[in-house]
Amino acid sequence: MFISVPATSANLGPGFDTLGLAVDLRNEIIIKPSKFLSISTHGEGSDNPKIKKNTLFLSIFNETYKRLCGREDNFRFEFHNRIPISRGLGSSSAVIVAALSAAYTVADRRYNKREILNLALRYEPHPDNITPAVMGGFNVACVEGGRVYSKKRRMPEYLRAVVVVPNRTISTAKSRTILPKMYRKEEVVYSLSRSSYMTALFMSESWDLLRIAAKDKLHQSRRMKMIPELFDVQKVALKHGALMSTLSGSGSTFFNLAYKKDADKMAQALQIRFPQFRVFTLALDNNGVITKQ
Repeated sequence: MFISVPATSANLGPGFDTLGLAVDLRNEIIIKPSKFLSISTHGEGSDNPKIKKNTLFLSIFNETYKRLCGREDNFRFEFHNRIPISRGLGSSSAVIVAALSAAYTVADRRYNKREILNLALRYEPHPDNITPAVMGGFNVACVEGGRVYSKKRRMPEYLRAVVVVPNRTISTAKSRTILPKMYRKEEVVYSLSRSSYMTALFMSESWDLLRIAAKDKLHQSRRMKMIPELFDVQKVALKHGALMSTLSGSGSTFFNLAYKKDADKMAQALQIRFPQFRVFTLALDNNGVITKQ
């Protein structure tokens, strides 16, 4: 069995815990029946003993598989990780979505993606990463009554994501502690208006207005102060043609959307300016999680 889940960029500036999209940087898992549990991990996190054990994946997989089959079986799991860990590219959501999809696939149970998405909500209460990980494309999502309600827009081939991955992490839990418990009404209205406008721009493919929509006053600048170089990353990206430049999730990665013709030049400028960071030019993903028997 083969499972593949894309990286995701959430928030997209003002769309706090609501907006997200998928990029073509994938974690892949190969699963085979085995007489005993076997795990091999390659790529991102392979040198981290905690990551190598894939505890979160195995916990969700075993719980779901037992619920579906009424028994416990052993498998060989081969993980090929390409999504940077704890960098704001949805690595945790990818694990959750992969584990649920894998359990259904191995159990030979039919399912639809909406079912996987709602199950994922049990492990990740914010839908901004799990929704594009499951569905692919650009998504606007909300939660009501323990279910995710979302709308997807496929992303065109002529756009690219240029992501800048710093050499330091920003913990999501820690980054939330630096956010104020109360906001001024003006700040909320400012970000709400731009989140709404951004959704309209993505749905209508009005890319050249995204710079206006990508601003917010709720979280970005507060989180960026944890790695001050991110302010310069944003300036360089916008100078070299970024349609929008936003903190990816809670960071530390920065997400830049660009026309395909501008992406390589922008990536080169960013890599020269920030040689200590990794820079990826990626296609946007419209498929979400993929499973094969």
